[in-house]
Amino acid sequence: MIFAELINEVRPSIYDWEQKLNGLDNELISNRKNSQNRSIRQIVGHMVDSASNNTHRVVHLQYRESPVEFPNYATYGNNDRWIAIQNYQHENWEDLVQLWKYAHLHFLHVVGAIDPDKLNQQWKADENEFVSLKEMVLDFPRHFQLHLSEINQLITNTK
Repeated sequence: MIFAELINEVRPSIYDWEQKLNGLDNELISNRKNSQNRSIRQIVGHMVDSASNNTHRVVHLQYRESPVEFPNYATYGNNDRWIAIQNYQHENWEDLVQLWKYAHLHFLHVVGAIDPDKLNQQWKADENEFVSLKEMVLDFPRHFQLHLSEINQLITNTK
């Protein structure tokens, strides 16, 4: 498996953070505090959206002609629209944590099944920016940890 090390690095964090997230109280997870005015609930929801979008990218990049164009999720305020439209601020917390957990576990499963011959397939990330399947997967742990660090900072700043 090409990305076994990446999968083995991220998987334990999912289970560790599941426990940590489940232990947070409602006041803490609902306060809007980070620099993007997102609560912990909304950050977790955004991470679900990222896992979902990345899963779709991995699938499409293995059968469509490169470069693949997707609706622009990550810029121009679109990810904030996704957060608002799905109303993560008022999602049942236990359900949201489970959705977060399983979206990421499924993403890792899909990554583990990538056809090595498709790693150079690209998607158009922005007007003149192209990202290969390999680059996208290799960047995933950084993005995942970035948001966990944001959550951790919000937890730490309230004590």
